[in-house]
Amino acid sequence: MKNRVWIFLSAAAAGLSIAIGGTVYLSVENTTAGALLFAVGLYVIVLNGLHLYTGKVGYLIGQEDKAGYGLLLALTWAGNLAGTGLGAACVLMSRISGISARAGEIAAVKLSDTPASIFLLSVFCGFLMYAAVDGFKKKGNPLILFVCVSVFILCGFEHCVANMFYFSLAGVWSGKAVLYLLLMTLGNSAGGLLIPALEAFGKSETK
Repeated sequence: MKNRVWIFLSAAAAGLSIAIGGTVYLSVENTTAGALLFAVGLYVIVLNGLHLYTGKVGYLIGQEDKAGYGLLLALTWAGNLAGTGLGAACVLMSRISGISARAGEIAAVKLSDTPASIFLLSVFCGFLMYAAVDGFKKKGNPLILFVCVSVFILCGFEHCVANMFYFSLAGVWSGKAVLYLLLMTLGNSAGGLLIPALEAFGKSETK
C-alpha cells in the first residue's frame, strides 16, 4: 500500500512538472522557444526518477509481471492527472492566470479534431517520448530530451499528460474531452510500445 501511495505521489509530482513546462510554453510568444523550454518539465522528471505515463508505458513489454506493471501505469496516469490539475489550479489563482486564454485556444483545436487524427498524432508523440526517455537512460545526454519534446510540440503531436494540463487550465472538461484524453492515452501507449515491440521481435528472431 505504501508503495502505491509513493507511485501516485511521484506521478503527481511528474504531472506538476509537466504543468510547469506547459506554463512556460503558454507564457512565451515564440513557439520554438516555448517548445524548447517545455522540455524542462521532462528533464526534471527523468533526473528525479518521477513517474510519467508516457515515459513508463513503453517498458510494459519487458515486464514479467505485466498485471503489476499495468497497475503501476494506472496509478501513474491518475497521479499525472492530479498533478496537472493542481498545477492548473495554482496558475488560475495567480497573476499569470491570463495564459488560460491561450490554453483554451489550444484545447479548442484538439477537441474539434477527428478521433483518427487525434489517435495518429498521439502515436507519433508516444514514439518520441519513449525514444527521449530511453535514449537519456542509455546515453545520459539531455539533448535528446529537449530535441524530442520540441519536435512533438512543434509538429502538433498529442501528449496525454500535457493535455490534462491544458484542459484543466482552460476549464473545458466534458464527456468529449475525457474520451479524447483516453484516445490520446491509447495512442501514446501504442507509440511508446512500438520500439520495444520491434526490439523484442528482433531478439526472438535471432534465437
